[in-house]
Amino acid sequence: MNSAEVRALSSDQLNDQLLQLKKEQFNLRFQAATGQLEKTHRVDQIRKDIARIKTVMRQKSAQA
Repeated sequence: MNSAEVRALSSDQLNDQLLQLKKEQFNLRFQAATGQLEKTHRVDQIRKDIARIKTVMRQKSAQA
């Protein structure tokens, strides 16, 4: 997910996407702890996507 896609979302969609990514991050951390994680790069992607969404949410709240 790139920043242009994130900026196109509404605030409700951003909140939903953030919640979904946090759940996935939890599941990935759990898989890593139990040794079942296959796609290790996905952890970094999720972390960056969460940061990207939070940044856009902060920018939108500062504009309003």
